Amino acid sequence: MATRKLARVTTTEQMTQVLRVSLKPGLYRDIEVGSRRSLYELAETITRAFDFDFDHAFGFFSRMTGRVFDSPLRYELFADQEPGGRVRGVKQTPIGRAFPRIGAKMLFLFDYGDEWRFRVEVRDINRPSTGEVGPKVIAVVGKAPQQYPNVADEG
Repeated sequence: MATRKLARVTTTEQMTQVLRVSLKPGLYRDIEVGSRRSLYELAETITRAFDFDFDHAFGFFSRMTGRVFDSPLRYELFADQEPGGRVRGVKQTPIGRAFPRIGAKMLFLFDYGDEWRFRVEVRDINRPSTGEVGPKVIAVVGKAPQQYPNVADEG
C-alpha cells in the first residue's frame, strides 16, 4: 500500500514525519519518526545521529535565535520534573504536537553549557503503511563535529 502525503498531523492517526536536523548548511541528518513518539525520543535520536553522548539537559524552543529561553513555546527536560509551569515537558509531548505541519521548525538546544544549536524542520508527513515508525536516520550529510573537541595544552 502506498503512503499518502499530508500537510498536517492529526492527533488521532499515527503519521510518519521526516525531520531535517541541521547544525549548519551542508551538515544535517534526516530522521524519520512516528508522530506519536516523544520529544525525548527525538532528542536522543538527534544526539546519537551526530555521534554525541546523550548526557546533558536540552529543550526545544520556538525562537530560533537570540534569547531562546524567552520563546513563547518551550519544551524542556526540566519541565517533566517540575510540571505546572509555562514550559512543557519533553517526555509526554508527542512530536506531532510540537511539529504539526510541513515547514514547522524549532531550535533544539542541547547542553546548556556548550549550547549545541540544532535547527529542526518538518520536511514531509506521510501516513505509515504499517505500525509504529522509527525513529531512524535516513540521510547523513556532512561530518559531525566532536562533541568534546580536544583542547590543546597551553604553555
